[in-house]
Order: sequence, then C-alpha cells, then structure tokens
Amino acid sequence: MAEGDAPGNATGAVVRVTSHALVAALPVAALGVVAILFAPEISGGLDHRAVAAWRTVFTAIVIQGVPFLLLGTLVSAAISAFVPAWVFTRVLPRHPALAVPVAGAAGAVLPGCECASVPVAGSLMRRGVAPAAALAFLLSAPAINPVVLVATYVAFPGAPAMVLARLLASLLTSVAMGWLWLRVGRAEWLRLPKGPAGHAPGANRAEEFRLSLQHDFLHAGGFLVVGAAAAATFNVAVPHSALRLFSDSPWLSVLLAALLAVVLAVCSEADAFVAASLTGFSPTARLTFMVVGPMVDLKLIALQSGTFGRGFALRFSSATWVMAVVCSALVGWWLL
Repeated sequence: MAEGDAPGNATGAVVRVTSHALVAALPVAALGVVAILFAPEISGGLDHRAVAAWRTVFTAIVIQGVPFLLLGTLVSAAISAFVPAWVFTRVLPRHPALAVPVAGAAGAVLPGCECASVPVAGSLMRRGVAPAAALAFLLSAPAINPVVLVATYVAFPGAPAMVLARLLASLLTSVAMGWLWLRVGRAEWLRLPKGPAGHAPGANRAEEFRLSLQHDFLHAGGFLVVGAAAAATFNVAVPHSALRLFSDSPWLSVLLAALLAVVLAVCSEADAFVAASLTGFSPTARLTFMVVGPMVDLKLIALQSGTFGRGFALRFSSATWVMAVVCSALVGWWLL
C-alpha cells in the first residue's frame, strides 16, 4: 500500500503546488493586463506633479530612515543573541516602585525597535522582574534609545529641543504607566508569557543573531515602507485647507497626530523622518506622533495580545495612548 500510495501523494503534491502557483499568478496577470490596457494613462499620470511630489517625499523618508533602522536592528539582534536577559535583573532595585524608573531609564542604553521590546519584556517577567518594571522598559526602550534620539536630531536639524522633548515625554509616559500598573493593575489581567528562562544550552549565537536581524529588519522595514507611503500620500492628497482645520486647533492637531501614529505603525528608528514630513502639524503634534508611535500602534497591540493576552493589550494600550498624549502635550507646551 505504501508503494501504491506514493504516486498518488506525488500527484497530489504537484496539483497543490500548481494550484497555489496559479492563484499567486492571478494578481500579477491582472496587473499586467491593466498595465497593457491603460499604459498611456499610467504614463501620463506618472508625470503629474502630484505623483512626482509623492515619489520625492516617499524616497526621502525611506532613504533617511533605512540606515537608522539597520543600525537599530543590528544592535537589537546582538543584544538578543549575546546578552542573557538575567543580566537586566541584577541592576534593578528589589522594590517595584523604585525598579520602575530604573527600568524606564534603562531603555536609553538598549537600542531596538518596539517589536523587539515585547519579547524582551516577557523574558524579564519570566525571570522574576516585577511586571510594572518590565512594562516601563517595554515602553521606554524603543522610544528613548540612542539610535532613535540621533535619528530625531537628524530629522529635525537645528531643533535640539525636539530631541529633549521626545526624551522627556517618552520617559515620563513609561514611568507613569509603570507606576499606574502598580497602583491599579491586576494579576488576572496579565497572562505571563511562557518560554525558556534563558538562552538554550549550546545554541549557535551567530545563527540566533542572523535570524533575529533578518526578522527585525524585514518586519520593521516593511512597516517603514508602508508608513513612508502613507505619509507621502497624506502630504500630497490632503489639501492644506483641510489641515488648517486641525492645525488651527492645538488639541485637534495633537489628537489627529496621535491617531495617525497608531494607524501608520512606523518603526521607532524611522518615525522621526515621517513626523518631520508632516509639515502641516504643530511641533507639539509631531512630538505626540513620535511619543505615541513606539508605545501604541496596531502591530504592538497585536504583539501584546499574543504575548500577554487580549484583555491586557486593550487595557494597557488604551491607558498608554491617553498617558502619552497628555505627557506630550505638557512637554510640548513647556519646551516647544
């Protein structure tokens, strides 16, 4: 029977592969037909000034953001592969209330994107770190690390106050959320992640580094491209008269920027360049975009749901969004 089944299995595999290839080819074929039928219109449209402006904004954001994205993912992959998570527990005070600000400040020396901060925070919890301290680190690490701050300085030349404002507002938000969890958080809201307590014995560190770098760069790079395209579209498609409806109201512009940060989900190592391109917004609104984005966006909500549970993600993300908006508005009013 085994010998008789082999041809049938092989035939079934060929049929499945062929069907998948045909399904995958359908969109390509459809695009090809559209390109052939509407080639003159497409060619004419590509010469339009609006399309040229879109290409310019999109290319500028991507070219400026990719080097910082690569640097951040390189450092993040090195930390993930070569630094055991138990190292972090030794520098934290035992009292949770004191551990929260220390963990928040520790984010300033650990470059990485927000995608990497969720598993690191889960690893810290598995090693006995107080959840409040781990959550403060989760929020601060992608928001105030050196790569992000340098990228912000480059994206806003001649405006060092924007770098300082981002540092203060992000750190204030992360520490406030850690203390808020200590005050009102409940153990049943948080599903502690399961997993190994450290690096697997005999694991190939170089292979871990390669896989981590590949995953983080491709994952975050995709969001950078999507965010750049969305920002370019926003700049070109939305008329300035519509933007004035929001820019004339400081609170509306801040709230709109905070919502855009959630939807665009740009990697923290490149979001400063997207924020700098939002020229129709006030400095405080652009600060809000950079503070909210690394802490609350669609991909982070999904990551937190998978790691800590859906109930936690909804509660924590909602509270963090409100806290980030308030802290950004206060710091922006003070410094900008």
